[in-house]
Amino acid sequence: MSVKLKIREIKPSSSSASSSTTSGCNPNLDSLGSACSDGSSSSGLTSRTNNLGVRAGRFGHMKLILLFLFKLVVKFWSICTTALFIIFLIFWFYGGLITLLLVIIASLGLLYHGQDMLIYYPQQPRNARIYVDMPSLLKLPFESSYLQTKDGTSIHVVLIKQPSYSSVTAPTVIFFHGNAGNIGHRLMNAYGLYTSLGCNVLMVEYRGYGKSQGSPSEMGLYQDAEVAMDFLLRHSQISRDKIVVFGRSLGGAVAIYLASHPYYSQHIHSVFIENTFTSLPEIGAVVIGIPIIGLLPYWCFKNQFPSIKRVPKITVPVMYLSGLTDNLIPPRMMKMLFESTVNSPLKRMALFDNGTHNETWLCPGYYECILNFIAEVSKWRSTSALTNYSDVLTKIV
Repeated sequence: MSVKLKIREIKPSSSSASSSTTSGCNPNLDSLGSACSDGSSSSGLTSRTNNLGVRAGRFGHMKLILLFLFKLVVKFWSICTTALFIIFLIFWFYGGLITLLLVIIASLGLLYHGQDMLIYYPQQPRNARIYVDMPSLLKLPFESSYLQTKDGTSIHVVLIKQPSYSSVTAPTVIFFHGNAGNIGHRLMNAYGLYTSLGCNVLMVEYRGYGKSQGSPSEMGLYQDAEVAMDFLLRHSQISRDKIVVFGRSLGGAVAIYLASHPYYSQHIHSVFIENTFTSLPEIGAVVIGIPIIGLLPYWCFKNQFPSIKRVPKITVPVMYLSGLTDNLIPPRMMKMLFESTVNSPLKRMALFDNGTHNETWLCPGYYECILNFIAEVSKWRSTSALTNYSDVLTKIV
């Protein structure tokens, strides 16, 4: 199969520009570690946001490491106190060598299990585990449900539906968000998808986030994605042939898992991946600023999210949405994922010059790209005659 790469530039119309900046809202921010900031939208939607930027320079990295160590000690204070007492007794009776060995083992264990604190931020912004804004705030019709995963965890999902006469024929987007906040912080983005694409939107709240139970983990997030997909496949008021999977940042890794799954991929119309990473060890090395981290064996990491190993297994149409001014996840990682998606029958990549990690969805032409790709996939599926195709790199200027 011959594959050609085309690069084309699109200057969005004024209508697409206005639709992508709905209500002039301030977006929420996702993080791999940093401070918190507040913002609000002109529509009255409170958007307390988590500042996810990575501060450049040696002091920024040192601050991140010290913050991690502080959180580690606070979180495991009682365990550490008990462990220190036991270590003291062992030292008293058996000497220093065994004690040193135990200290090393205990330290490695704490570092291994403490990685979650650098990845998941369900408590940021403040009160994110208490207050979750609902689509009714934007006068959107919705249904709220609690789904039970394979391990018995109850997670919260919200389905924003088009009117009953069109919800059955409209595409349905499963929205997997980033690593901070809750689904309420993504309402304006969901509103843009709902109005610009004319689609239903299923917003998934990971375990440990918002109103969902449990604690976040890599395998747990995968189970959350699976039960959300099962929910749509059982739903009588949506089209099972038009399920679109969307993931941003950490959610991109979850979406890639679902798209590469042998069973669930059969029911996916198309996939959209926005500003995500190749794997957690690799992005961890970038964020912390210690390149050797990316060279450690995978078993050293409690959470791995090996997306770069999974994208070759994707056999459904996929579009990558990359903000070129993303200062958290290097855009080169999105390009690597795009180039490694070798078995997708139809793949595209849209580049947004002014797209940041959290604000690419506000760029002019953003919704137009998604809408056009869904239409392209639908046409391709209806003809089933496309054997030779071109990988198109679309640059939004």
